[in-house]
Amino acid sequence: MDYLRTPDTCFENLPGYPWAPHYAQVDDGEGHEMRMHYLDEGERDAPVVLMLHGEPSWSYLYRHMIEPVVAAGYRVIAPDLIGFGRSDKPVNREDYTYNRHVGWVRSLLLDHLDLRDITLICQDWGGLIGLRLVGNHPKRFARVIAANTFLPDGEHDPGEAFRKWRDFSQTVPEFPVSMIIQGATTTELPAAVLAAYDAPFPEERYKAGARQFPALVPDRPDAPGAAENREAWQSLMAFDKPFITAFSDKDPITAGADAVLRKLIPGCQGQPHTTIENGGHFLQEDQGEALARVLTDLARDA
Repeated sequence: MDYLRTPDTCFENLPGYPWAPHYAQVDDGEGHEMRMHYLDEGERDAPVVLMLHGEPSWSYLYRHMIEPVVAAGYRVIAPDLIGFGRSDKPVNREDYTYNRHVGWVRSLLLDHLDLRDITLICQDWGGLIGLRLVGNHPKRFARVIAANTFLPDGEHDPGEAFRKWRDFSQTVPEFPVSMIIQGATTTELPAAVLAAYDAPFPEERYKAGARQFPALVPDRPDAPGAAENREAWQSLMAFDKPFITAFSDKDPITAGADAVLRKLIPGCQGQPHTTIENGGHFLQEDQGEALARVLTDLARDA
């Protein structure tokens, strides 16, 4: 598998992102290894909070949340998915598959870090990957906070907003990462922050994963990944540990998915679900502190 590695110089002096990088080697599926980046903050023996980002962001998205969650007594693990952030980036779009992404994250969390009693915070593709892992390995997870995400099984129409986004992503001549982030937030982002979202992608050839992700969402029962997600749903529908939805109020892509999660997952019963106001799709950017409080309040009340 051919891949690119974003030069370290691209990540110098990013605003609000002072943390040291950590790396793991994951199997590329073809007998070789790629480098996967993650942040690891807090005491090693503290309860683990896993923050999974989506498309086309990276762990930078969680910068407003890491310090308050660590201050509350947690260890934060925030990976960059393969193809994003400081992780290696296969250059061929066909090298990115749903199942490979799940496998790469599983390898980091379970094989390399051997994490247990995980509190998962997931958004966008962070949920498509993270909720699959919860379904596959429920004993490894202590609780879940789902924000603007879902686990699609191909049985339901993904909606007009998603179809428009997917069509745009597949036809736009140059994939505009920071413009996409800005267009899905409610706040005006400074130029330096927009540049930080562009930093992992110094050239268009680094963006194969970012462009491929929307095409990987299962939108029919026989789509790749759909059967595996249906199997994961069988486990999720028996998952009785705390499961909280914290969607934002201004995200047309995932609006209404929180109600489905609350209906189907037993662990949602009796939990302090919330709608975070004035948050776009990337609510960590708009309302990161509010999303962090969902977790810290849960710990305080436990």
